[in-house]
Amino acid sequence: MSRIAVGVEYDGSAYAGWQAQERLPTIQRITQTALSSVAGEPVTLVCAGRTDAGVHAYGQVAHFDTRAIRSTRGWVLGANSELPADVSVSWAAAVPAHFHARYCAEARTYRYLILNRLARSALLARRAAWIHRPLDHERMAQAAPALLGQHDFSAFRSSECQAKSPIRRMERLSVERRGDWVLIEATANAFLHHMMRNIAGLLIAIGKADAPPSWAREVLEGRDRSRNAATAPAAGLYLLSVRYPAAFALPAGCRPGVPAPDRL
Repeated sequence: MSRIAVGVEYDGSAYAGWQAQERLPTIQRITQTALSSVAGEPVTLVCAGRTDAGVHAYGQVAHFDTRAIRSTRGWVLGANSELPADVSVSWAAAVPAHFHARYCAEARTYRYLILNRLARSALLARRAAWIHRPLDHERMAQAAPALLGQHDFSAFRSSECQAKSPIRRMERLSVERRGDWVLIEATANAFLHHMMRNIAGLLIAIGKADAPPSWAREVLEGRDRSRNAATAPAAGLYLLSVRYPAAFALPAGCRPGVPAPDRL
């Protein structure tokens, strides 16, 4: 039995999230089906981070066990020949039996993409959040440092979150404007359910001048979800990359110190 890791890229607009569900299209279900076809036997995918309905991924990572022997090229081309255009296996690699896509991950990086202009986009309606009110990205950036470090992020978790602990370690949180676009990027050891979208919602409210930058610390320390801003839309969220120990020798987007792509 061999263990194979794969990178999965997808536009989540048409899917009910990652996790397989009865009678609903999900990324896990269709990707498992494609890889099972290549393997000639059923396989089960375990991912680094279960994304919600409408959320996208540039660098999702998953693993599966199989008795089939295929080249890495064979796994990639074979799976993609079975997958729809909005889902792609971007790489495959043999990994040791102790590798686990979720538990071996050192950190995940998410990007929240906002189109900030008066007119909505017809082409990117499902690929970015649209905010027509002007956003002050400098105010948003001033608020971000309050969330860095290890904290109780109860104020940023959904009521449906099943994590045993709300404690997470935020390594990086940045806000950048590129013309009409505002990009929020966060790297943490792990994220609670809706945590990134709730961080984006808070920063958007601060960017609109509905609250001062100091509100970020107040919300964090209050540990009360009801005192936070509204959850930002799923359309703007991307799982950008997952970081693993260099010893696993996974492709570039999974290794420490490798920059993410400039644009999506």
